[in-house]
Amino acid sequence: MKPIIMEHPLIKYKTSLLRDKSTGTKEFRELVHEISLLMGYEATRDLPLSEVEIQTPMAQTKAEIIDKKIAIISILRAGLGMESGMLELIPAAKVGHIGVYRDAATLKPVEYYCKLPLNLESFEVILVDPMLATGGSAVHAMDILKTRGVKKLRFMCIIASPEGIEQVEKSHPDVSIFCGALDQSLDESGYIIPGLGDAGDRIFGTK
Repeated sequence: MKPIIMEHPLIKYKTSLLRDKSTGTKEFRELVHEISLLMGYEATRDLPLSEVEIQTPMAQTKAEIIDKKIAIISILRAGLGMESGMLELIPAAKVGHIGVYRDAATLKPVEYYCKLPLNLESFEVILVDPMLATGGSAVHAMDILKTRGVKKLRFMCIIASPEGIEQVEKSHPDVSIFCGALDQSLDESGYIIPGLGDAGDRIFGTK
């Protein structure tokens, strides 16, 4: 499934501010929240609607509602920065977390935590992580979600590499991918170029 690269001017502008190494922790965190909110609007535009009857102050009428359960799943720890924006958009969503880190030597994903809502097979699931680099963590998280019965899965990231996109498409061709920007490549250490550095460290001020 071809990835959707966001073309909205606000997303592009805020992503540019996000990349700047002089952007401090507070502003970086706020920008991730704002970009996630804007991207979430685009990523949910095809959510299914059901028709119901409601009573306005003037008359009875037909209206459309989202009656499908939605879950936001964050890949820890950087995904937490996007989670808040998504919950502002969909406050009734259930929330889950998958803890995966990338081994520095092998660049392979290592799982250390997983807590997910029950009965995920009945949910529309949105998986979030600011960076899609090698694709290892995202693919691992998708593997977990599918073993829990998830059938409708969307993945949102702010910045992706071509290598990461290729890996996700190869492993999970049915997953819809939404990116704020598609960058040039990975370096020899598996970091996105030009990228923005380590998103988790910049969100939490740990480096």
